[in-house]
Amino acid sequence: MLDAAGPEAQADAAAIIQAFLGLWPGASLAGLDEAGMKRLTWHLNGLLTVADWVGSNAAWFPASPPVSDLSAYLDVARARAATALQTAGLAAPSVATGALFDFAPRPMQAACAGVPLPHGPMLALIEDETGSGKTEAALILARRMLAAGKGRGLYVALPTMATADAMFRRLRAVLPRLFAGAPSVTLAHGRAGLSEDYRDLALAHERDQDEPGPTEWLRDSRRRALLANVGVGTVDQALLAAVRAKHAALRQYALSRNILIVDEVHEMGDPYMGVLLRQLLRIHAALGGSAILMSATLPQGLRADLMAAFEIGAGRAAPGDPGPAYPALTVPGVAAPAVAAAPSPRGPVGVQRLADPGAALDLLEQAARQGAACVWVRNAVDTAIDAVQALRDRGVAADLFHARFALADRKRHETAVLARFGKHRAARPGRVLVATQVVESSLDLDFDVMVSDLAPMAALSPPAGRLWRHMDRRPAEARLLSAPVLHVLSPDPGADAGPDWAAAELAQGVHVYPRDSLWRTARALFATGEIRAPEGLRALIEAAHADDPLPLALEAAALRTQGAAAAQRAHGAQNAVGWD
Repeated sequence: MLDAAGPEAQADAAAIIQAFLGLWPGASLAGLDEAGMKRLTWHLNGLLTVADWVGSNAAWFPASPPVSDLSAYLDVARARAATALQTAGLAAPSVATGALFDFAPRPMQAACAGVPLPHGPMLALIEDETGSGKTEAALILARRMLAAGKGRGLYVALPTMATADAMFRRLRAVLPRLFAGAPSVTLAHGRAGLSEDYRDLALAHERDQDEPGPTEWLRDSRRRALLANVGVGTVDQALLAAVRAKHAALRQYALSRNILIVDEVHEMGDPYMGVLLRQLLRIHAALGGSAILMSATLPQGLRADLMAAFEIGAGRAAPGDPGPAYPALTVPGVAAPAVAAAPSPRGPVGVQRLADPGAALDLLEQAARQGAACVWVRNAVDTAIDAVQALRDRGVAADLFHARFALADRKRHETAVLARFGKHRAARPGRVLVATQVVESSLDLDFDVMVSDLAPMAALSPPAGRLWRHMDRRPAEARLLSAPVLHVLSPDPGADAGPDWAAAELAQGVHVYPRDSLWRTARALFATGEIRAPEGLRALIEAAHADDPLPLALEAAALRTQGAAAAQRAHGAQNAVGWD
């Protein structure tokens, strides 16, 4: 580059370096080791990108003639910079004090309010059952971390646009208690402009700059979304900081300013995404960032990998295994308080196997005619369409919800689903919702009767959390059944398993998940006979992820799964940014 620029440019660069040394005489690279120098190159690249975008805005920094007194110009530029950063939405307001929520804290929330905060970059893992208030616990901890200077803002990363939109609605109501002033806020995913909540917030901020919302500068480019004081979006927006993509250093810098909160982290355990998430945590810690990870069904092996990646990035040794306790708050480097396993008000959820789709249809028809709110969670969209048609042919009121609808239709269906099966639903709707896994984590629903296709334990647990969910509104005596039961459409794992095991029961849905994972889940689930949350979830999760022998007929499928996983890990490593 120096050769191409020529000797005149080299002389100008040398003159600028001398001038800068005069402005900052204390600047020195002495004592900076090679690892620190490499980290600084990434951090400096991101910082300069942001500074260039702000500084090249002629409305904030109008062109001026050459100056001889650089020190005087610096004073003028600093005053303009303060105004520019405020207008751009990059200046963070102070952290609010007082109670963040009005309700009495649950055990995990109390633990997050009292856990010691370690020095330096901090990682916290929150593991608790669906519906236990993990999001509120994370926000309680995040505000404490903000007050301790571990970040200037938040970025909440979720697996899908639907979950991001739902989180944006929840977080919007808490903003006045998180910050003393009005933070800049963005929704970071490809269809953010179609979110009514986001548009309303943007319009409110345009009318009144003292209201939280996205600034015009932040909305001008999706690459700037991560620079907001509060960002909610899909996890892929954060993972772009860990791949060989344009502006990766900018995204790294933006995230390092904020506390990274990753929800539903168990859904990011596929081999490709797992490589990128570990790399992101390592980079985030190396740049001084802190993170909170949340999950209801996080396998211990994945938990150990994520903790090791973060701690190594922070320059610390990989931590030991925190043990099998569940629910659990884990903060490497400190003794986190134990979290009491508060029994669920609904009690244990029974598990019953349904041998064929006809049995599922009979059960749902009978329950719906009695007035129950029913759901059938199917693995594939095609099988969901077939099921809803079969129910309608029987004269049952049935709704369909999956991720392949056009967005406008999906929003309409989502509104109807929330009205018919949500927290404020009627006591006796007498309807059936047939849905794919989109129902797992994006909607606050409450069902009386649940049927699910066989799926890995990590995919079965979240929808099971929507069975008899709001016991304060609909106690046990108001339900049609005597106890909650999860009916699982599955073959018998104790019978002889052939190469087409589960194909007759699940049809196309058998190809969604690895066959060996389905078999292990069925074996663990039906042997236990119930889901006792939260204290029994860990054993079920680990049993479903065990590496013990499989039936001979399933070994070939397991080997294909291992080969595909190895290929995905290699692809992830190839695409990961060359941090070292």
